[in-house]
Order: sequence, then structure tokens, then C-alpha cells
Amino acid sequence: MKEEMNSFDIATVTVELDHILSGFRISNIYQINPKTLLLKLRGLEGNSAHLLIEAGKRVHITSYVFEKPSKPPDFCMALRKCLENGRIEKVQQYGFERIVEITVKSRNEEYRLIIELFSEGNIVLVGPENKILRALNYRRMKDRNILVGEAFTYPPPRGANPKDLSRKGLYEIKNFGQLNIVIALTRFLSIGGFYAEEVLLRAGVEKNTPCSSLGDGDLDAVFNSLHELLSEIRAENEKPFIFIDEGGRWIDVAPMPLKKYAHLKVIRTKNFNEALDEYYAKASVVEKVSDVEKLVEKNVARLEKILREQEETLRDLKGKAEVYSRIGDAIYTHLNDLEFLVQRVMRDKRSGRSWTEIAETLQKEKSELDVPAVYFQAVKSETLSLQVFVEGQTFDLNLKQSAQKNAAEYYMKAKKAKMKIGGVNKAINETREKIEKTRLQMIEKMEKISKPQPKKEKQEWYKKFRWFHSSDGFLVIGGKDASTNEVLIKKYIEPKDMVFHADIPGAPFVLIKTQGKSPPEQTIKEAARFAASYSRAWKEAIRAIDIYWVSPGQVSKSPPSGEYLARGSFMIYGTKNYIKNVPLEVAVGIKREKERPKVIGGPSESVAKQSNLYVRLIPGKESSSKLAKQIKNRLAQLSSNDERKETLKIPLEEIQRFIPSGGGAIG
Repeated sequence: MKEEMNSFDIATVTVELDHILSGFRISNIYQINPKTLLLKLRGLEGNSAHLLIEAGKRVHITSYVFEKPSKPPDFCMALRKCLENGRIEKVQQYGFERIVEITVKSRNEEYRLIIELFSEGNIVLVGPENKILRALNYRRMKDRNILVGEAFTYPPPRGANPKDLSRKGLYEIKNFGQLNIVIALTRFLSIGGFYAEEVLLRAGVEKNTPCSSLGDGDLDAVFNSLHELLSEIRAENEKPFIFIDEGGRWIDVAPMPLKKYAHLKVIRTKNFNEALDEYYAKASVVEKVSDVEKLVEKNVARLEKILREQEETLRDLKGKAEVYSRIGDAIYTHLNDLEFLVQRVMRDKRSGRSWTEIAETLQKEKSELDVPAVYFQAVKSETLSLQVFVEGQTFDLNLKQSAQKNAAEYYMKAKKAKMKIGGVNKAINETREKIEKTRLQMIEKMEKISKPQPKKEKQEWYKKFRWFHSSDGFLVIGGKDASTNEVLIKKYIEPKDMVFHADIPGAPFVLIKTQGKSPPEQTIKEAARFAASYSRAWKEAIRAIDIYWVSPGQVSKSPPSGEYLARGSFMIYGTKNYIKNVPLEVAVGIKREKERPKVIGGPSESVAKQSNLYVRLIPGKESSSKLAKQIKNRLAQLSSNDERKETLKIPLEEIQRFIPSGGGAIG
């Protein structure tokens, strides 16, 4: 499988990203591993996207769920400080290099997030004055430095930009002489070896042809083939493919059909971002499986080495036990002769004879078939022992002990060896169990990581706004800010809906989506409380305010002559139906859907109707982030033992989206 994106991939994906993400704001930034960022983005109409950036490898929108660390690293925090709530101005490729540049306007300053997708990769934040503010990796290099405070410099280009190449310019490649055309193309242009081969394959030019041998017709064919490829990376021409071999393995992904892969099966996708997302999700599983296999193979190899050593020790102990027993038996069988031999040697030594003289005498008697002497082999003066040969075995007798005591020592050695055999057998069984357990764990891990990575569930349209389902089952939606107020009234209002609002600056517009039915009194009360709680009154800790409702026909974007209506503001004409002293209060709870906990929010009555796991909130001074942690812990305490673990995994942001602006307190 391919590792990193190439220049053609980047050229395609940046065009798509610029078209899709321009104008989006950065809601949050997560660093999900040392090399990977996840940017949470929101559009003007409440739509959202997640941009995945992996240094040295890939950049694309993702629809998959990634586990976020509880404590963001310093690099991530620095990016948040500069880029959070910033607007994406453009996404582009630098030249035709493996570099993506995202321009972000934040706090009236322009920043660039530069993603290098070559070699080990890097992510660099560059400030308005082209100074490096932060980088994933700092380093000094021959041609440039990546250090805080220094001016950012791009790496030297790998070759000429093929988009700028003229037909005449390509003819200069003949200057490479005897060098093969495929190698020359990779040095001459910044396209890499893979696409150099594809260009030549399409052109019908043999890749090993020396450059000096190329005719004008060959060069024209190469030029046309190159520009055919370049034309296919435009959004209107792109036909993204995932290539699969006969064994079902995903081989590659590309923004266009490739002649090199003409024999392979393909999967078509809607756009190149989707193709990259699906391909790398699959590649990630393959990579994890490979990592597990390598780790298990390493551990099993280590255990098998231990097992071999233990089995060798066992064989050695069994051999020694058997030999020592046979020696003991041999000594007892020939006890008198061996005792006589030991005593004679010691007597001769005490009489003043040297070890050499004693050995020579015994050797002579042995040749004359003297019975005790026949067992003699040698005298070992350094250990004060006598080497003998009895019943086909050579062994030593301690000259300081009787033959009987020597036999007893050999029996004791045999006994000790046999005792050790039991321990070694136990260790061998334990090692074999460890090997089997390691292999079983590998199978379990394989099954776990081979499961498809979870995807983000397709979000219902109304979840772009604040929302809840009333006790009577009616959908109630409200604006989050001026932009979503504008979208809500202009795009989603229907003639039979009920529109709620408060006479207080910063109040949301709230709709009961009636679908032509008459909402009960309880739903109207809940919608009014919803409109009150998510207004500025919550932040100002006002306990109750007045809310009114009108019909959609009374809401207009046309102000009286000479007046101007700001974004998110509307004129209300005709009679307003007031609901007095509406209390401010919301609840956040958990509802299980498809065996997964889902966070729900809204007026207490509506939440209580759907779940008995909820926490009631009132205006207060606790920040949204701290309050979200308190809510999650309280919900975990209320959960059953089986559900508590899943509750604690709920991201805080899912809880925070139901907390009114300004924080609050648990009621």
C-alpha cells in the first residue's frame, strides 16, 4: 500500500479543499498522535467538517471518528491560541511540491499553516510577518532552518513545476545524455518516479531509453501525456479511484485512472477527499495489523528462544541424572577394587612417592592386567582426584573420601539433577502457555483492530442548530448566533410553524416544527423555556424573562424605511403572544441509541421523558468546560456499572453544546 501522498494527489486534494473549506471557521484543534492533527471546522450555515493532517503522509477531510487525548500537547495548545475561530481563506499547493499551505485569518491577522508531506514531514505555523511561530519538529538544515522566530523558507524544489513546462522546455531533457528517460524525468520535474513511469507508459516511450536517443516525436508524446495527466487533476475532470488487486488488497488511490493499474479492480468515489479517507482508513487497519504481527512475532521469537534453552537444560539434566546414577551403581558394583585402589594411591603418596611415579606404576600394572589397576586412567593432583574407567564410563573419585562416599556423592548429584528436572518441566510448560497466550492475544487484537473504524454518524439537518424534542414529540430548533438565526428563518421556517423570541438583545429565534399539527400547551411552554434559557438572560443570571410567539407570516427581513437590520435580526409585525415569567433552566442527559450513549438536552420535562439519566442546570458562574466535566461525572455516577465506562468516554464537547453561553451551575 502507498505510504504518503504524491504531488498529483496534493494538487487534486488542495483544489477540492479550497472549494469546500474556504470561509469555514476552525472550531477546535486536536492532536490525536505525535504527527497528526484533526481540525474541527464549521461553515456559515452550520455545516461542519473535520480536516485530518498527518505530517509526512496525508491531508484530507475525514468522516471517521478518532480518539482525542484528554490533555492536548503544547503544540496543539499553541495552534489553538492562534487559529481557534479563525477563518480559512484558502488552501493551496506550493508549486508542485508535496507541501500544503492553509491560510487562516484570525484576530485580523493572517497565519499560514504549512504541512510538509515529504520525508519525516512537518507542520509549521507561520505568522503575519513570515516568522515561524511554532513547529511540530524543529531542526537545522543545510539549506534552511525550522526554528522559532526565524523567517520561514521553503525547501529547494525537487524539479521544475510541470504546470509551467513548455513543449520547448521539455526538449532540454536531452541534455541528460545517456541517462534513462524515467530517471531524468524525476530529476527534471517535481513529479516523482511513479508518475514519471505513468507518463512514459501513456506516451508509449520505453522508460530505459537514453535521453540522447529520444526523437522529437517521443518528446512530443511525453509532453502530451504529461499534460493529459495534469488536466485530469482539475475538479471538473477528476475521476478518483481506489485500486484493488485480485486478492482484495487495496493497492493505491489516485485522482484519475492509471494505465499502470489497468489490470486491477477499482472502487469509484464521489471526490478525491472521500477516496483518500477510505483508502487511509483501510491502510491504517493494515498498518495496525502489521504492527501487532511484528510485535507478536518478536515476543514469540523471544519466548521460543527461552523454550529452546529450557529444553536443552532439561536434556542436560536428564543426561546428568542418568550418568550420575550409573556411576554410583558402577562404584558399588566394584566397591572393593575401587576402595583398594584409592587407599593404595594415598598410601603411596604418604610414603613419599610423587604423583608421576604413582601414575607410572599403576599404568604398568594395568598393562599387566592387575585387577584394581585395570580401572586406572590418571591421577589429577590439582584436584586430588583419581580418574578411573569402569563399565564403559570415565569418572573421578575424590582421594580424600572412601569409594562408598564417592558413590553416595554421585547418587546425591543424580538426585539433585532429578529435582531440578521438575522445576525445568514446570518452566517449560509455563513458557509454552505464554507462547499460546501471546498467539491468542494476537488473534483477539487482530479481531479488534480489523473491525471497521467507526464513522461519524450522518448528522440530521437540525443538529446544525440548538434543538430538542418536546415531551409531545415535536422538534424544536433555535439559532446559535446571528448567522444561524438568519439561516433558520430564511431557509427552514414553514407556514404552520410557531416562532418564539425574547425582547432582549442576543436572543435566539426558536421554531416549533409543527408539520401542520397544533402543538399542545406543554410543548409551547417547553419551547418558551428553551428560547429563554439560550438567550443572553442566562449569561446575566436572570432567573425568568418574558417570551412571545408569532406565526411565520409576522416575521420579515424588511425594516421600516430608513432603518437597517443586522445579520440575524428580523422585524416582527402584528400581535405578539406573550408568555410571562418564563424560568431559565435546561437539562443535559443521556439517551441510549443503537447501544451507544447519546447526549440530549433541552427543558427538564422533555429530557426526563426520554431518559432518567440527566442533570438539571441553572444560570451560574461555572465555566462551560468545568461544568461539562461535572455533568459527565454526575451522569457516570447515575449510570449502571455496565454503562459507566461508556459514559466516561463521551467527549466533553458533546455535553458543552447543550450548555447555554456563559456557563452555569448544576441545579
